[in-house]
Amino acid sequence: MNFIETENVTKQFAGHLALNNVSIAVPSGSIFGLLGPNGAGKTTLIRIINRITAPDSGTVRMGGRTLQPADIFRIGYMPEERGLYKKMKVGEQAIYLSQLKGLNYQTAKTRLKQWFGKFEIEDWWNRKLEELSKGMQQKIQFIITVIHDPELLIFDEPFSGFDPVNADLLKNEILQLKDAGKTIIFSTHNMASVEEICDEIALINTAEVVLAGQVREIRQRNKTNTFSLTVAPQENVNIHNSEIQIIERKDTAFATELRILKPQHISNSAMLAILGQSLEILSFNEEYPTMNEIFIKTVSNK
Repeated sequence: MNFIETENVTKQFAGHLALNNVSIAVPSGSIFGLLGPNGAGKTTLIRIINRITAPDSGTVRMGGRTLQPADIFRIGYMPEERGLYKKMKVGEQAIYLSQLKGLNYQTAKTRLKQWFGKFEIEDWWNRKLEELSKGMQQKIQFIITVIHDPELLIFDEPFSGFDPVNADLLKNEILQLKDAGKTIIFSTHNMASVEEICDEIALINTAEVVLAGQVREIRQRNKTNTFSLTVAPQENVNIHNSEIQIIERKDTAFATELRILKPQHISNSAMLAILGQSLEILSFNEEYPTMNEIFIKTVSNK
């Protein structure tokens, strides 16, 4: 079942078409990557899902029914441009923002203290936000995003400003939220993160969805029949099939490393049998394009 869906959503601003009949379906309990270059329309779609702005046409559904005003309390949104007050004390504004999301004072304070303890940032409670680094501010923003226990979480470039250690910490928190049954929309330019944590993606370019589906299936669909092989070191590499091509070779003291391109009609097993006639194969691996490569190829071809 899909938790959130958009159907033929269109939005225009002063003659600029931001979204053109955009339809996405985010399965319940999944991490859904919303991808695209700057200005593609991702943030506009996110703002429509959050009811910050309305579409000119099209429908947004949550749980199979049209999105309602009260549904915003079921959503946690961490925007790319953070919205915290730099002059306010961290704890004071965290409680205030938690109350705006429907929590009473005591519940907000209890939950915040638990999260501050989990992130080991208890001593930040009475500090002003402007005294903290960008990464520290990001942690506060993350806590405020999840504090009301929303069913849908939307993270727009959540790792921006984080060093690798804290980015990994946040990634693990997002995975734990998924394990707890939350549905997550994850917008990022970091394609390595997409491969690590996203189940499905939609790629928006120039206001339209140009690629969508499961990450694994998309990589499989875009494979190029290229293989990496490590064989016993030898001077001459002879392949008894002119259709199988060596496109790269590297010799080391212990092995010869090859990159092989095969035609579609030759199976992997048949290729190995052909190669095994003249080569002692030590390892064999099919190469799949990265999501970064697929992103660049798809956007460039639009």
